[in-house]
Amino acid sequence: MKRNIALALTLAASIFCGFNETALGQAASNRATGVQVAAPAVSAPVKLTLPVKDGSVRFMVVGDTGTGTNQQQELANVMLRYRSVFPFEFALLMGDNMYGGEKAADFKAKFEDIYKPLLDAKVKFYASLGNHDESNQRFYDLFNMNGEEYYRFTKGNVAFYALNSNYMDKRQVKWMEEQLAKDTSEWKIAFFHHPPYSSGGKHGSSSGVREVVEPIFLKYGVNAVFNGHEHFYERIKPQKGIYYFISGAGGKLRPGDVKDRSPLTEKAFDRDMSFMLLEVSGDQLHFQVISRTGETVDSGVLTKQQQKSSRATN
Repeated sequence: MKRNIALALTLAASIFCGFNETALGQAASNRATGVQVAAPAVSAPVKLTLPVKDGSVRFMVVGDTGTGTNQQQELANVMLRYRSVFPFEFALLMGDNMYGGEKAADFKAKFEDIYKPLLDAKVKFYASLGNHDESNQRFYDLFNMNGEEYYRFTKGNVAFYALNSNYMDKRQVKWMEEQLAKDTSEWKIAFFHHPPYSSGGKHGSSSGVREVVEPIFLKYGVNAVFNGHEHFYERIKPQKGIYYFISGAGGKLRPGDVKDRSPLTEKAFDRDMSFMLLEVSGDQLHFQVISRTGETVDSGVLTKQQQKSSRATN
C-alpha cells in the first residue's frame, strides 16, 4: 500500500514538473540570484496608454531576442495581444537577433516561429546587428536589411537609421553624415546595438561608440536613439537634448543589473523581460514599455526638441 502511494506521488510530481519545467527552472535561477521574476500573467488585461491618433507612425522596439526560449515566446504573446488595440506596422530589432547557431533551423526556431502571428499580420521587422550576430544576417529577407549592414528607411514623417555599432568605420560614418545632411524628415531616429549611455553593471556606456556618433547626432538633429546589448530596459535622462532608450530584454534578462542611483537613469526595469511600443504624432513621441507579465513598467510622451543646427553654411 505504501509503495503504491509513493508511486502515485512520484508520478504526480513527474507530471507537475513536466508542465512546469520552465517555471521551476526560473524559480531555481531566482533563488540563486536572490531576484524574483514574476510568472507570466496570460490573462492580464491590456491597458494601452498610447493615443492611436490618425496618421501617426506606430511601431515596436525590442532587442536581444534570439534565444527561442519559452520566455521569449511568452513576451511575443503579449506583443500580439497589444497589437490588437495598437496596430503597429513594423518593429525595430536592436541586435543580437541570433544567439548560438545561425542555420535555417535557428532562424525558424528563434524568430519565425516565435513571431509567426505578427509576421502573418504583415508586421515588418527591421534589424540591426549585435555583437552575437553574423554579418550575413543582412541577407535574411525577414530582417529587411536589403543586404546592407547599415541603412535608412522612412515611415511618414520619421526617418529611421539602422547602424552597425560593431564596426563604426569611416565608410559608415561618411554614409551617415551624407544621409543626415540632406534629410528633411521631421523626426530622425537611430537604432543600433551598443548604447552610448547605459547604467548597466556588466557593460555600461559604450563610450567609443558615443565619441563617434554623438557629434553627428547633435550636428544633424537626431531626436531619439534606441539600443540593446544590456538585458534590461532603461530610459536615459536626455543627453545634450537627445532621448536615449535601451530595450535589450526581448530574449534574455540580466536581473538587478541597473546600477542604483545612476545619474543617467530616468526610469529602468530589470526584473523581467520587456518591449516598447511607440507612436510618433506631430511633435510628440509617445511610448509604453510592457513586461512579459503584461505590466506597464514605463510610459509617457516626449516633445520633439528644437535643436540648433551646427551645419556648415559654406
